[in-house]
Amino acid sequence: MSEETTSETTPEPAKPLLRVVKGDLTAEELAALVAVVQARRAASAAAAAGQVRKPRSEWGHPARAARTPLRVGPDQWRRSSWA
Repeated sequence: MSEETTSETTPEPAKPLLRVVKGDLTAEELAALVAVVQARRAASAAAAAGQVRKPRSEWGHPARAARTPLRVGPDQWRRSSWA
């Protein structure tokens, strides 16, 4: 029976996503910066994967089927098409 040799390699440290080179950030400012960068990264990944929906056309929107209420009064049948 042969003995398998396992070579353990140390994983390379991950490249930092961002680095503050100037200024003194508070914890809240750093958290806000990380949240914005992560949101942009997720949005670009979703766009690359084709998961972004195109805006819906307003021509087929169900709200267009609703109409204004009919007004009662003299000569309103003529003006009903203008409303």
